[in-house]
Amino acid sequence: MKTSNTALRLNEFMKKNGLKQIDIINRAKPFCDEYGVKLSKSDLSQYVSGKVEPGQNKLYVLARALDVSEAWLMGYDVKSKPESMQIQISQKNTEITDEILNILIKNYK
Repeated sequence: MKTSNTALRLNEFMKKNGLKQIDIINRAKPFCDEYGVKLSKSDLSQYVSGKVEPGQNKLYVLARALDVSEAWLMGYDVKSKPESMQIQISQKNTEITDEILNILIKNYK
């Protein structure tokens, strides 16, 4: 169920993470370059103000740049991080923990 919208979610994210619009533009630049999407300051300003909703390509780039799910960014009542991202983070933490344990064991011997 949709409980919010992109403007509110962008504002929420910026406030929670102490970001400005230019910070989001800078985070999005590598993804814009990778996917051939143009995201201008004007575009983002209109999304943040709620005047315009981003199209699919720009929504995807924003979601990647902010490391959130597209559905959450659109305002749906879902977790902000997709399940696959949570699993990847969990696996990475396990790998790091294993690596630390191996170093400690090696140094203990």
